[in-house]
Amino acid sequence: MILLRDFISHHNIWRDADVPQNTFHYYHPESRGLDFASMMEDIKNAPNGSFFLLHACAHNPTGVDPTEEQWREISHQFKVKGHFAFFDMAYQGFASGDPERDAKSIRIFLEDGHLIGCAQSYAKNMGLYGQRVGCLSVVCEDEKQAVAVKSQLQQLARPMYSNPPVHGALVVSTVLGDPELKKLWLTEVKGMADRIIGMRSALRENLEKLGSPLSWEHITKQIGMFCYSGMTPEQVDRLTNEFHIYMTRNGRISMAGVTTGNVGFLANAIHEVTKSA
Repeated sequence: MILLRDFISHHNIWRDADVPQNTFHYYHPESRGLDFASMMEDIKNAPNGSFFLLHACAHNPTGVDPTEEQWREISHQFKVKGHFAFFDMAYQGFASGDPERDAKSIRIFLEDGHLIGCAQSYAKNMGLYGQRVGCLSVVCEDEKQAVAVKSQLQQLARPMYSNPPVHGALVVSTVLGDPELKKLWLTEVKGMADRIIGMRSALRENLEKLGSPLSWEHITKQIGMFCYSGMTPEQVDRLTNEFHIYMTRNGRISMAGVTTGNVGFLANAIHEVTKSA
């Protein structure tokens, strides 16, 4: 049994692989934050040795991450139950601006002695979305287990894509292998993260200046590329039909698309469709 709390792509992957799956609590709609108590209950109540899919940072789609202390509690309970953690890390560096800091959840699990898996993407943080470049890592008990795991992964890869495209991987290895290029990349990642953080603050400030009767604190409390705004599907439909603003009907905003030039228009539109709520 695999337990998921993620967007639809993950469910499709495991469904198509005929793997039984379930969900666990994560997002708390009323607080627009983490439903940590319910999440921990689900971890405790799951069958021993369950496989959990977790986001390492900048959770998609909610923008809500556990704190460092909460990650330590999650890791401890995984140890008690013998669960296996598989991390999806697609936005490393986009949460805090520091890739090292954004890997903290994984480091906590490794420090606690877990054998984990991690699917790491460079599509966003290196601007290589069209190349679909990433890295799959599996921590094993010993060399013998590593050889067995590698052979299984090769058997899966062969009929799916045989050999991955090499261009994106060469770009990543070149950047990470050159101290000066890596330093420049880290600076640019921080600049991107800081811009998103700044747009969160600007959107919240604009809504508050308009006299919105609602609390928009969650915009700045959430992190990463996405914001779960709390808007209803009907409100999102009004944004589309009346203001030509497009987002998924669950109210998820792509903060990377918010700019200094459109944040005022966006805030006004959101205010118009939510002020009667």
